[in-house]
Amino acid sequence: MSHVSRTILYNARLVMEDGVLQQGELYLEGGTILWAGSSESRPASLNSFEADSRIDAEGGWLVPGFIDIHIHGGYGHDFMDATAEALEGITRFHGKNGTTAMLATSVTAPREALDQLLEAVHTYQQQDMPYAQLIGVHLEGPFISPKWPGAQNPAYIVPPQQEWLEEWTAKYPGLIKQLTLAPEHEGAFALIHWLKEHGIIAAAGHTDASYEIMEEAVEHGLSHAVHTFNAMTGLHHRAPGTVGAVLSDDRINAEVIADGFHVHPAGIKLLAKTKTDNNLILITDAMSAAGLGNGQYSLGGLAVTVKDGKATLTEGNSLAGSTLTMISAFRYVINVVGVDIVEASRMASLNPAQALRMDDKLGSLAAGKQADVLLLSPDLEIKRIWVKGREANLD
Repeated sequence: MSHVSRTILYNARLVMEDGVLQQGELYLEGGTILWAGSSESRPASLNSFEADSRIDAEGGWLVPGFIDIHIHGGYGHDFMDATAEALEGITRFHGKNGTTAMLATSVTAPREALDQLLEAVHTYQQQDMPYAQLIGVHLEGPFISPKWPGAQNPAYIVPPQQEWLEEWTAKYPGLIKQLTLAPEHEGAFALIHWLKEHGIIAAAGHTDASYEIMEEAVEHGLSHAVHTFNAMTGLHHRAPGTVGAVLSDDRINAEVIADGFHVHPAGIKLLAKTKTDNNLILITDAMSAAGLGNGQYSLGGLAVTVKDGKATLTEGNSLAGSTLTMISAFRYVINVVGVDIVEASRMASLNPAQALRMDDKLGSLAAGKQADVLLLSPDLEIKRIWVKGREANLD
């Protein structure tokens, strides 16, 4: 019988779903959180808990691991490479930056390239994933608007193809967690309804949808908006547009890229004031250049230039994903936008877990949940990381 590791972390500020516990303690047993609370409320039954390691958090923060539901790559790799090397490289790099679970996100691409991505992720999931866990796939396109391609390759945009989804879900049950599309497309409402019936998040993005179309799409099952404010119709007081629907409809979860380039801090603050029902989600939208320096890169076959952390299409200058990490986004909304750490933690962990309907095992430091834990210094630097109870190597 193999040994089950046991760890105690103490003298921490424990960030829970609804507040911070001072003098917090966290007990990990194997891959599970056994108990979380303040030292004063520790049950007597834990006094005999035999730990392999006792770790003094030295007044640092303990937060749940981050969940990135919209990420294309990092450290020179893209999920569309569809190789084990790429998947390992991306999960390793972002795993070292606080992401413990993620959705491998596609770009608008030919059917055969999407087939290859799904097969690669499915195969990778069958092994012991050593870094951030790939918990599914987010298909960003190809059913998007040619008016709002952003950094997506317009050559591969097609109308909604429900039969593709039927074939994919039959071959890879449960793998596809989210699909981004333009709800104004003919056939989009029928596909949105089908997605909801099959437990897949139907998300609006790269869309020219009016407020009215968005509201009708929500009635059919749309529940999400990708990188809010970017690549969608903006807010006008007589034509609220896609953004107006996202801001005013509590049924829509809103992603946001908090990197200082994609959205002004006031825009994020506005989202935080309107999306107050666990429906604001931090994402990176990171591309292969994340973790690397200035230079020339590629996204979906399009040339991208990165300068001083900002990624843009070389031709046209549109923003092209980001070089963001989740820990940087987490610090940004706290230090620049002014969100408190409890709400920031929900945006980075609990809210995406709830959107994915995986909050029974991910997203917070509650007893019984998976031991995905970050130990941060008082000034929010990553000190140690546990994924499924295993400590990650940060070297």
